[in-house]
Amino acid sequence: MVEDVCGGPLEGLFDTDPARAAAALGDLAGMLKVMHRHHGPRYGRVDLLEQNVTAGGASCEALVLKRALRDLEEAADRGSRIAAAAGALGDRLQELAARVTPRAEYGLIHSELGPDHVLVDGDGHAVLIDIEGLMYFDVEWEHVFLQLRFGERYAALSQPGLDPQRIDLFMLAMRLSLVAGPLRLLDGDFPDRSFMQSIAEHNTEEALALLP
Repeated sequence: MVEDVCGGPLEGLFDTDPARAAAALGDLAGMLKVMHRHHGPRYGRVDLLEQNVTAGGASCEALVLKRALRDLEEAADRGSRIAAAAGALGDRLQELAARVTPRAEYGLIHSELGPDHVLVDGDGHAVLIDIEGLMYFDVEWEHVFLQLRFGERYAALSQPGLDPQRIDLFMLAMRLSLVAGPLRLLDGDFPDRSFMQSIAEHNTEEALALLP
């Protein structure tokens, strides 16, 4: 199925048409509430679950913790500031994961939702694109990503009832991912090296700021 969405990306409208962008952001907030309230008993990508392929890990938080510890190890191998704090960061991840209580239902999330993944149609409604990663997961993972990508505009997308323990764990995990990922790219011949380096440095600062 193909649809011509003529209004352009939401990201660009923030500067060119703030009123239209604000309306689309409100529409997106309503859409996310519907998605996140649609629950499933298992977590993982929708297409794989339909094939009875289950995700690894004992829980969402266990999966996030495992990946975060791997990202921490890789970031420490490539960055002296993370290396110096690797023990404290690892302990903090374990501490935050231990605070999370078990959950038996998972919400439907986009999983990589930034303003560049939202188009606006001719009527001003938000349209999600790049939905191949649609999954059932802890909705807090989506909200952490939304906080990072929408910044001060996240307030329009926030929802009550989120688990603060999951938010804390997922935020640190995502910061470490945004250190390790760019540094991995810099191992190769990535062209815009200063941009990737700036992402790694910014998220190094943010990750270290999350230590007690």
